[in-house]
Amino acid sequence: MTLPFSTVRDLLRYAVSRFNEAKLSFGHGSANAYDEAAYLLLHTLHLPLDLLDPFLDARLTSAEIDAVLKVIERRAAERVPAAYITQEAWMHGYRFHVDERVIVPRSFIGELLQDGLQPYVEDPEQVGAVLELCTGSGCLAILAAHAFPNADVDAVDLSAPALEVATRNVAEYKLEERIALFEGDLYAPLAERRYDVILSNPPYVNATSMQALPAEYKHEPEMALAGGADGMDIVRRIIADARNWLTDEGVLVVEIGNEREHVEAAFGGLDLVWLPTSAGDDNVFLIQARDLPV
Repeated sequence: MTLPFSTVRDLLRYAVSRFNEAKLSFGHGSANAYDEAAYLLLHTLHLPLDLLDPFLDARLTSAEIDAVLKVIERRAAERVPAAYITQEAWMHGYRFHVDERVIVPRSFIGELLQDGLQPYVEDPEQVGAVLELCTGSGCLAILAAHAFPNADVDAVDLSAPALEVATRNVAEYKLEERIALFEGDLYAPLAERRYDVILSNPPYVNATSMQALPAEYKHEPEMALAGGADGMDIVRRIIADARNWLTDEGVLVVEIGNEREHVEAAFGGLDLVWLPTSAGDDNVFLIQARDLPV
């Protein structure tokens, strides 16, 4: 049977209906079925991602319709995040290659880097060394290199496959001379030095929440999400050693998603500064070097 599709508008309507019918979960770049459908259609049809309206009534070839329908069905039936289908993710105007070796980039730290972490970093141009732990695709290391134009950036991950993706992204931004990638467990692979800024979006999902994750998130590497019983296993280790790696005026910035309650239970004795993001004030905290345990 030939489906009654001829235009982008037809397929957009169908995609939204199919995604709603399938009760998909969003949060890997889009917030709702319409935005996700529009993105997947425009990407599949090789159209500008920010220009939908001029093409809504464009008639499509049968090959184009078939290609779009396959993408729609893969997203709906297999619950694969859109970024894995398109093999790209966007953060604050920067495009990154992604696939199943890394989680889909979606860090709120990216927002905070847009103004160079000011006022907690007095002058972004004076930052000389940045460390990112649990770098994954390398997206935050790349954003940090742009936010702190005179800094060298070291980025660490335990996953060799993830670092293959990060290597590709660093090369695409021609930052090989400023970003060094290290395979290993947190600080272990690093030479002794001090950093002005340490960033991390580590595994922080607690065990109960891991069991309840929507199917989309189960396509992502579990080691990049699971943070132990209270989600704080890796965060504890980052905080415990951070003072040994920061300059006297340095800052540690950690993203913890919806785990503020567990953060305060684990680190309530520390002077935590909760930073404002588009999702509120509960997702990212900062600690100044002088307030960290020695």
